[in-house]
Amino acid sequence: MFLIRAGHSFHFPKAITGNRLVMALALLVLCPTGRFSAQTQPAPTPTPQKSGQQTGAPEAGGPEGDIGPIAVPKKKEEPPKKEEAPKAPQKVEGMPNFSMRVSVPLVTLDVGVLTKNGQFVPGLHKENFRILEDNVPQTITSFNQTEAPITAVLLVEFASTFYAFEYDAVNASYVFASTLKKDDWIALISYDIRSRILSDFSQDKRNLYEGLRSLQIPMSAETNLFDALYDTLDRLETVEGRKYIILVSSGRDTFSKRTLDQILKKVQNSKDIAIYAVSTGQALREWAESHGMTAALCGITSRDSCGIEWKQADNQLASFARMTGGRAYFPLFQASFKDAFVDIAQTIRNQYSLAYHSTNPAQDGSYRKIKVELVAPDGGPLRIQDEKKHDLKYTVLTREGYRSKREVE
Repeated sequence: MFLIRAGHSFHFPKAITGNRLVMALALLVLCPTGRFSAQTQPAPTPTPQKSGQQTGAPEAGGPEGDIGPIAVPKKKEEPPKKEEAPKAPQKVEGMPNFSMRVSVPLVTLDVGVLTKNGQFVPGLHKENFRILEDNVPQTITSFNQTEAPITAVLLVEFASTFYAFEYDAVNASYVFASTLKKDDWIALISYDIRSRILSDFSQDKRNLYEGLRSLQIPMSAETNLFDALYDTLDRLETVEGRKYIILVSSGRDTFSKRTLDQILKKVQNSKDIAIYAVSTGQALREWAESHGMTAALCGITSRDSCGIEWKQADNQLASFARMTGGRAYFPLFQASFKDAFVDIAQTIRNQYSLAYHSTNPAQDGSYRKIKVELVAPDGGPLRIQDEKKHDLKYTVLTREGYRSKREVE
């Protein structure tokens, strides 16, 4: 029951009855001071504080008033301000934006070290090799001796010229097939006036033998070596890793659309492709030359210069091989073909793999010549000896050079 102070009367209209009256009494009681208070008893007089005694701050963090603490929210602890990132320099009017990037090419080389008899020389170390690019010494960054499966194209000349050339080409191809291992990838292409893919890359040697058996009757007497080699190089550019072209050919070109300069430039610019050339018809040529019948091996229009043409053919095969780090063979007897292919197989399976970053960062498309030498610990030429302490002559096989990239490539 609420109290009403003396001296004051409070009359409610008759309409305020029941629950509404109870609510009105519960909410407001008229005080003598004219204030409304929800308290039924006078508020206790606060006890005076002694001097020096602090009043506990309300939990809300502010002072306390007549009707309770005045809520003043506490300040949140703010994390320390991060250092502002440096502002980008203002662009100077008239000065163009540009960026600079220097790309140092990585040059990889497959190097074969062979004795005079064609045997691979194992056991050499990184310190035994010296690389010169345009006569400037280079630092070898990677070195190891590899013996791995090969990826090769057998490119065979099969034209209607002389039976001795056809026989040598087919016989040599079968000899090469006999040296292959199960993990080798081999493709077969023949050519006369045009090239034909007889067997695509496969590890199944039956595909290769089936393609060789199809070489029965030549379709043309033309030998377009330049076109066939150019197209084969084009196809191999999309194949990853180290590739080889085993070129079984007479070396003559009779009717190609491409010139010698074009094919030499193509060979020179090839990457990770080595050409091993095996000449055909050497026995017939030796017989014709000894009997004064060399002119019979050429057409009517070139009989007077037939000997020069065949010398040029040999030179072309040797150039293709030398420029790519391969080797050219000119077998005279049938048994020599087996020796040549055994030597090729041993050479391309056992090699030293070297890499270096060129000291010339220019991307100008220039051709850079490479020379690889074997050196002793004292810096002089390396001497290789056999079991009997006899000095062995050796040959270092690698590509002659490479063409640097252009800036737009």
